[in-house]
This record gives sequence, structure tokens and C-alpha cells, in this order.
Amino acid sequence: MAITILAPAPAANPYPASEYSDEDSEDGGADLERDIDMRPSKRAKRSAKDIVTPGETVTDDPQWMRGHGTYIAPASTEIVATVAGTIQKTNKLLSVRPLRARYTPEIGDLVVGRIVEVQSKRWRVDVGAPVLAGLPLSAINLPGGILRKRTETDELQIRTFFSEGDLLVAEVQSLHQDGTAGLHTRSLKYGKLRNGVFMSVTGTGGGGGVIRARRQVWTMDTEHGGGKVDVILGVNGYIWISKHIEVTTAETAITRMEESVSATVYSSQNDEIAPETRREISRIRGVITLLVQKGLRVDEEMVMRGYSTAIEVDDREPGESNEYLGGDRGKSVLNLLGGR
Repeated sequence: MAITILAPAPAANPYPASEYSDEDSEDGGADLERDIDMRPSKRAKRSAKDIVTPGETVTDDPQWMRGHGTYIAPASTEIVATVAGTIQKTNKLLSVRPLRARYTPEIGDLVVGRIVEVQSKRWRVDVGAPVLAGLPLSAINLPGGILRKRTETDELQIRTFFSEGDLLVAEVQSLHQDGTAGLHTRSLKYGKLRNGVFMSVTGTGGGGGVIRARRQVWTMDTEHGGGKVDVILGVNGYIWISKHIEVTTAETAITRMEESVSATVYSSQNDEIAPETRREISRIRGVITLLVQKGLRVDEEMVMRGYSTAIEVDDREPGESNEYLGGDRGKSVLNLLGGR
């Protein structure tokens, strides 16, 4: 038996205008009647224009072509939505962007991922996309900054670079026809992650609250003796917050610096992290969680503003420092953040 999905009908007005008359007030009743008549129509118009539901007809005009999130009804020219989302128009192409979806990779995106499988010449990486991404052995830097062709010895030692469960930050280098993204870590700012905490945020298809910005990685100075903390906002909605590690080299040459960094870039041993630094890392994580819960964008500006506001709220309350940002403290941070 076929299943038919019907488009939702607008809710009836619980307060009909006929129940109000000018007898209650000379002009108050008329104003109330006019407000009641307009409010449901505005909501219905906005809902029909911005958001469509599965099975709802987007258009029956034959000049439009169907895109992602739509299909053409049999024996007709109607374009019907298959997901709940917003309508996007590109020339004569109609698409529906889902309200909630997995990350769609784009070339140049900075992503945080987790190794889930080690193969002979590459790693399979979970980046929150519908399919696993691939990181070839030839797309990483070898220890010591060596630039050479990968050999069978490197393939046998592939687990010494990345193994299952390791976290890394990489860049999307290519996209394949099956939707698989090709990653690379050929930069000093990419590689294995350690000395920090991982968090994942959810939201619209494209990485949740994290947006594509000028800087996805930065180092911030924290308060209360926390020192410097690195923040990595992956476009895929995966975030890494860690203690900042200063690079000390005897020489300033770029090649020498690359050799010294590459020597420890694949280490899985975490360094000692002071309690003050852990507290500030936890506070930054709470700020990002608060931004996502309230539907605000997550980028460098908002995280820095939210952290400064959280410190201000913390300093107002006497006693031991508290990084928890739930309940009344979270409301206080949002109120101050909204007023800036």
C-alpha cells in the first residue's frame, strides 16, 4: 500500500476576530482585532517561504530544475521536497538545504578528524561526513622534514604515524566522485592532536555552529594563570581546545625549525597540564557549548567575546573561581554578551 505524505496545514487561529468587537473599547478592540488577524498570517507566510517539509510541493513551474533535497512527482512537473529545510535558488536550480545534516566537505576546509581504520597506504578518517575521508601516506610529512618518495618501509611503519583513535587536524585537498574527501597534513599547523579536549557541536548541515571564517586556528591568552590555549574550530563541527606548546629551537632557520617540530609531531604522549590551564580550557569549552545551545555562531570573535564575558561574570562573584556556565551563570553571560 502506497504511503502519501501530506503537507501540514496552517494551524487555526485560537482567537477568532469575531469574538472581539468595538463594544469592549472604542479603539482598543479594533486594534486587538487587527493584531490577531495579522499575526497568524505573518507566521504562515514566513513558514511557507523559508522552510518546507518532506512531501511539500516547492513549485509546479516547469522552468525550474530539481536539485538536492527534491524530486519530480510522477506524471507532473511539480518539484517536491524530500527533506525539511530551506529553499535555495541558483539560477534555475531549486534545492532544499536540510535543517540538520552531516558535514559536506569542500576543498580548502580545515577539519578535525579521528582515525578509524589503518590501511596499507592510507588512513580512513571520520570527519562527520556521510562517508569516511582518506589521508594518503604520501600526504603527510615524515619525521625530520624528509621530502622523498614513500617506500615499503614507510608502509610497514604506518601505525607509528597515526593509529586507530588518534585525533588530527587536516585540510581537505580533493573531492572524489563517490563523495570521499582527500586530506593532507603537509603543514606545521596540521598533524596529530594532544594536550587538550575534544568536543563536537551539532546544527545545520555544514558543521553546526562553526562557520567558515578567516581564522579557524588561533592562540588566546587566558586569565587566572591559565597561560596560552590553542583553539581549533573544524568546519565539520569538531573542535579541539588544548594547551599551547612553545617551540624552542637553537637556530632560527626555517628548515631547522621544521626538523625539530617534525620530531615530536607524531608523539602520543601528553605533556603535564597545570590545573589552572585545565580550568580555563573547561571554561572555553563551556562558552562554545553555550553559544551552540543558544543558536549563535561559533567563530574567533564570538568565542573571545564569550570568554571575556565569562571572566567578567566570574570576577563579580566572590569565592573560588568557577568555570561552570550553566543555569543562572549561563544566563548572565548571555545577557552581557547580547548587550555588547
